[in-house]
Amino acid sequence: MSESSLPRREWLGKLAAAGLLGAAGISGLVREALADEKKPVRQGVRKMYGNVLINGKKIKPGAVITPGDTIETAPDAKVVYVMGQDAFLQRGSTTVNFGSDTTANVMRVITGKILSVFGKGPRSIVTSTATIGIRGTGCYIDDEGSGASARTYFCLCYGDVKVTPTAAPHETLSYQTEHHEHPIFIYNELSMPKMVKPQMMLPAGVIDHTDAELILLESLVGREVPFAEDDSYY
Repeated sequence: MSESSLPRREWLGKLAAAGLLGAAGISGLVREALADEKKPVRQGVRKMYGNVLINGKKIKPGAVITPGDTIETAPDAKVVYVMGQDAFLQRGSTTVNFGSDTTANVMRVITGKILSVFGKGPRSIVTSTATIGIRGTGCYIDDEGSGASARTYFCLCYGDVKVTPTAAPHETLSYQTEHHEHPIFIYNELSMPKMVKPQMMLPAGVIDHTDAELILLESLVGREVPFAEDDSYY
């Protein structure tokens, strides 16, 4: 075993103790990640629970996701998948579309919750409240739907981002994080919430995603998380 592979194996060992996707699910993904570490990145659906649709059709583990596809999960479903050098954990009641052709680097979160890790190069994420430009990033999104009262939770777990609220593009915000330092809520109207000085983006906490999940996703594409190990967000 090389020295460089040791930290990754240690992280994956901790995942098993975290019980991420249920005992059987996590142990299977950990074994696969360790077995695949010297192989090309395996594409497609790596683990799923419940009903998952691609372009309106039910799928099975191993299904490949390509640009232009729309992935939907039932309320009690969950799916982990790899597309190129990017990996995703999509929770229940979530619909995501990946752009094709000239929009190949665009991911649209139509509604719901998704944790994503991205390889090198720019990506654009479109939600009901903002356009989010990222590069080499891990992030979590919870989009509550469309309309004037829509709200999006966004945590830049690490990396670089430029957030442009749809209803107030002049409030564009660019920043970097190393470990969940700046989660935010993004709103679609200035009256949400009511404040002395209304803003489209407000601070938030770290909600509904963990370092264990990020470690798992990065391992599926042969990478390690860039932050130092601690127990803050397990």
